[in-house]
Amino acid sequence: MSASTLALIEPASALLAESPLSVASAPIEITVTAVSQRTVRITVQAIKDGKAVPLVSDGALLDRSWGSPAARVRTLSGSRTVRAGDLRVTLAGSPLTFRVEHATGELVQELSLVSPAPDAVTSELHFSSGEGLLLGMGQGGPQFDRRGARDSMVSGQGGYHLGTHGARVPIQLLIGTAGWGMFVHSPLGTFDLSDSQGRLRAADGQTGLPLDVFVIGASEPAAILSEYVKITGFPEMPPLWSFGYQQSYRTLGTPEEIMQEALTFREKKLPCDTMIYLGTGFCPNGWNTDNGEFAWNNRAFPNPAKAIEQLHSEHFKVALHVVLEGERLTGTVSDPCTAAPLPTGRTPDHHWPPDRQVSCYWPAHKPLADLGVDGWWPDQGDGLDAPSRLARNRMYFDGQQMYRPNQRVFALHRNAYAGMQRYAAFLWSGDVLSRWETLKTHVPNAINTGLSGIPFWGTDIGGFVPTQEYTGELYARWFQFAAFCPLFRSHGRDWKLHRPWGWDTGDLGFPETPGYHPAPSELHNATIEPVCRKYLELRYRLMPYLYSAVKETCETGLPVMRALWLHYADDPAAVARGDEYLYGRDILVAPVVEKGATSRTLYLPRGAWYDFWTNERHDGGREITRAVDLSTMPLYVRAGAAIPMGPLKQFTGEQVDGPLSLTVFPGADGRSFLYEDDGETFDFRRGEFMRLDVRWNDAPQRLVLQLAAGSKLLRPDGIPLEIRLAGSATAKTVVFHGQPLSLTLS
Repeated sequence: MSASTLALIEPASALLAESPLSVASAPIEITVTAVSQRTVRITVQAIKDGKAVPLVSDGALLDRSWGSPAARVRTLSGSRTVRAGDLRVTLAGSPLTFRVEHATGELVQELSLVSPAPDAVTSELHFSSGEGLLLGMGQGGPQFDRRGARDSMVSGQGGYHLGTHGARVPIQLLIGTAGWGMFVHSPLGTFDLSDSQGRLRAADGQTGLPLDVFVIGASEPAAILSEYVKITGFPEMPPLWSFGYQQSYRTLGTPEEIMQEALTFREKKLPCDTMIYLGTGFCPNGWNTDNGEFAWNNRAFPNPAKAIEQLHSEHFKVALHVVLEGERLTGTVSDPCTAAPLPTGRTPDHHWPPDRQVSCYWPAHKPLADLGVDGWWPDQGDGLDAPSRLARNRMYFDGQQMYRPNQRVFALHRNAYAGMQRYAAFLWSGDVLSRWETLKTHVPNAINTGLSGIPFWGTDIGGFVPTQEYTGELYARWFQFAAFCPLFRSHGRDWKLHRPWGWDTGDLGFPETPGYHPAPSELHNATIEPVCRKYLELRYRLMPYLYSAVKETCETGLPVMRALWLHYADDPAAVARGDEYLYGRDILVAPVVEKGATSRTLYLPRGAWYDFWTNERHDGGREITRAVDLSTMPLYVRAGAAIPMGPLKQFTGEQVDGPLSLTVFPGADGRSFLYEDDGETFDFRRGEFMRLDVRWNDAPQRLVLQLAAGSKLLRPDGIPLEIRLAGSATAKTVVFHGQPLSLTLS
């Protein structure tokens, strides 16, 4: 190796003795670290008293080391190049610039720290926005392509167009569909993507330091998400029941009425897993005495233990609304509580305490957990800073396990931060308006949220605040969309119209929205309940497919709701589509978001596709127009797929006799897997799971089933299977006992 080359590749401990580096007149140290072959971490820290000022831990990064830095640089003259995995980082000064390239010399990203004025004490991060679409960046904000937007990245409901675009949950992961990703861990701030050169200005007049950026270079889209979860953590597995239908209630009635609402699901045979109860403070009569309190409201629940026992006896899970406001929430549930006692809600002078310790606040949940409460709905918290939002996400995951160590956790959050996926945290889109535009916008919103490391997402079916646009038709279309979101929950004001049968009772219920006056005919609309039933039953029959997709999410970081770009990056038309998505790998979903629609135009990527409802085959690589009625949302299945469906259940844990159906859609080779575990515990970590590898060889029309290495058959009598080709009236019935099984279909 030549001497000139040696000068470009610095050893781990090297300090390059040249001209001192500075940003905004402050001396700095640069650290370049290979996180993996595809990801490099670039950190710029101010130097004080001869030492680099340590990065503040906010919890977003995994608690792990990425090894020794490839280089530490405090001085620089000209330019220097550092190798980091398969990437090369070239450092240059005036302004301080980092050019990240592949080994071939192809540009991944170019960053620079620029002072806005010669005498400024702050700096901005400038970066290349490159070619293609810009995606990710969390929930909410301008949709679909982020290019052209200026986003302050303010968290909470005070962000961008709450009514239609939802609450803002900013994640500083920016993805370029040309083949790069950039996670800016620090600083937090405003992104300006209105030009070919993007800008990040630190929030609240901060200096822009420390800078901590992870740059990902990958030609495969899935690899970008895989790299991100290596940095912030792989998603954790929620309980199976959390993917069933969840009914939320507002303005509770008498105890008898509360129970009857649950029993109606069973009487009507409408599948449902969870009842969620709102707290008093947002409604005249909720489960607790006031916002933030943990005492039961006797008017609604005079005997909480008995009520929970009754709901459990009918196989309902119970989740409660919990409110917290403030500015900082620090520590973990296992820390000692050293703070002075504070109320769980407001102080006597009606203020929320700005600072809390997790270890002091969490124990207030224990009496509820002891009664058998199954899940939590942590609302509000918009004023919490980013580390506090994540501390809250973690609190519910760790805290519940203190009382039930081997039981998975469900918590539905309104606020979050990078890394939330490590705590199996669900997110919903906030208090949106019941408008067609909201439904339309939430399709790309869902896609960008999934591309931001937030896999377990959903909305208030029908929208939270009714407008005059809120009709049975809008509810039905929203219900269809939600049936293909990870979170399947109905909630909103004028809550009786948020039940599957609510549009045909003539009863609006407690009027919560003074300006909302539906036409009388809308309260006697018999067409809506059958539509809801159809998609409830489909959701539950597709649970084996969904649960397997959730497992894939936890293994790879790929979301359940996927941008077409993730699997068709070489198809510009597919990349640009934000009005449809893949549900798992094999099902394409095209929600109907137009009032009075009689058709839906959609794009099918390359290959053959089958209409889910009719089994009609279509060639991809083109747009098609599909006729629709109120009960139809277009669904298409990729050729080569083998879609598992179970027998109809009224709740996810119901034991129902009947085979598992496996429908093969011919026309291409295909590989997938079917995943099962007990749905409740963490025993899958100890090998208590089944992973059935499914391989379809199209030329000989042969299906091969085989247990994956390390998995086991959990059903002692085997798995009864009914296997058919799409559109075939006949099926082959077999029982899989754990040994490899091969059969030819025709």
